[in-house]
Amino acid sequence: MTDEQDSSGSDTTEVRTEEGSIVEYGIDDKPPLGQSALLGFQHYLTMIGSTIAVPLVLAGLMGMPEAETARLVGTFFVVSGVATLAQTTFGNRYPLVQGASFAILTPGIAIILTLEASGAGWETMILELQGAMIAAGITQVIIGYFGLFGYLKRYLSPVVIAPVIALIGLSLFDVPQITGPSTQNLWLFGLTFVLIVAFSQYLGGYSRVFKLYPVLLGLISAWLIAALLSVAGVLPEGGAAFVDISAATEASIIQPILPFQWGTPSFTLAFFLGMFAGVVASMVESFGDYFAVARISGAKAPSGKRINHGLGMEGIGNVFAGIMGTGNGSTSYSENIGAIGITSVASRYVVQIGGIIMIVAGFFGPVGGFVTTIPDPIVGGLFVVMFAQIIGIGLSQLQYVDLNRNRNAFIIGVALLAGLAIPSLVNNFAGGDPAVVETALVDILGVGTSTATEFVAQMVVVVGSIGIAVGGLLAFILDLTIPGTREGRGLTAWDNLTEDDEEFEPVHEKYLGGDGTPKEPADD
Repeated sequence: MTDEQDSSGSDTTEVRTEEGSIVEYGIDDKPPLGQSALLGFQHYLTMIGSTIAVPLVLAGLMGMPEAETARLVGTFFVVSGVATLAQTTFGNRYPLVQGASFAILTPGIAIILTLEASGAGWETMILELQGAMIAAGITQVIIGYFGLFGYLKRYLSPVVIAPVIALIGLSLFDVPQITGPSTQNLWLFGLTFVLIVAFSQYLGGYSRVFKLYPVLLGLISAWLIAALLSVAGVLPEGGAAFVDISAATEASIIQPILPFQWGTPSFTLAFFLGMFAGVVASMVESFGDYFAVARISGAKAPSGKRINHGLGMEGIGNVFAGIMGTGNGSTSYSENIGAIGITSVASRYVVQIGGIIMIVAGFFGPVGGFVTTIPDPIVGGLFVVMFAQIIGIGLSQLQYVDLNRNRNAFIIGVALLAGLAIPSLVNNFAGGDPAVVETALVDILGVGTSTATEFVAQMVVVVGSIGIAVGGLLAFILDLTIPGTREGRGLTAWDNLTEDDEEFEPVHEKYLGGDGTPKEPADD
């Protein structure tokens, strides 16, 4: 990797990566602080839909009062920022933003509905969610650092990884900000999409500003137009495109966010098992994210050691989320990977600055309040660009695979179709309610309801409703059982593009000797 600089020390050329692709800033590069702050804020904007949607869904279902709901949203920001700093510094050290998980949201909803049926209030619900998340997070820490997923990595080929990454984007096509007919304003949706594409794909060659900040420029431009039309009375109040700036002006300046702010967590075995099912699906998603971010950043594919450290640190992030009381967890954000592809900025330092911004936003009410003023159509236009980029990243892995061999094309096609179809079948059958699946299991097996049947039902609903989990598992099984050569499966070519365990040196190993005492760090 080269990083040419002028006499003043500033970057003047792009970074050529391991695979010959070009990024503006590589993983280890540090842009100037002011530029990094803007780039980090841009990463932050790409994940606002998920960061806000998850706490609002939870708060709405639990019946949380408005003041507590605002504090819950702020808590998500703080947890996201801390988890991002921990992952990029001590975990897998990839430029991956950490944040709320939709995979973990599914069992969370099931827990809330179960408690609601028993007449429990929101105070009881949030404490049960906390306890389940802490226990599931501890289990993930054990799985991560004991190396289960890192061990499985040796059996994976691009035939499996390509559809897994593609499904990260494909399975998100029906998020409310894209397909919700009651929330969309097509002209604003299309304007946002066109602006981001124009800045990133057409105008990037004319100005470095357009190339570095296409998401920021696109979102701000669309927001300003919508805000001006809202103030002028052109856009109807309460409409999908209306910008209500009162959310920013009326927000509390400082809001307190503390560990165990809702009380002492409660621990229930059945709820832990359900939450753990969501964590398993989350780990599968993150596993695919690690390969995707390495690919788009031009780095070698992750070693087993890097995967283990990443998933173990995500487990620590989940424990922290439980302690802080989000009622959800922390996982790698796919939107962040799409942003790297659009901007060509893969700097770990930039993502760390973005993590600091998230922490500040959590405690400083007006920042989070401003973010909530961004209309759903703008977020939807952003998501289309981000998710499309991720799909392309996944399909690019197929360059290593012999697609003239029927077994490879068959596995890829089945994995993609199953990853899209089976979640729909599960949702249509169960409606997101594990109790429906449990009743069917009891009838089929002729057994009584038990913790075991409840856990199996939770696993079916949670894992079965996550496209990447379904497609990835099916592709993994087929790739291992259908005869094929290492060369045809892409493993021969990929071996040279995968880092060895020795190439990944965690921070604590870099600066501490075997006896735990500090050692002189090597030159970067």
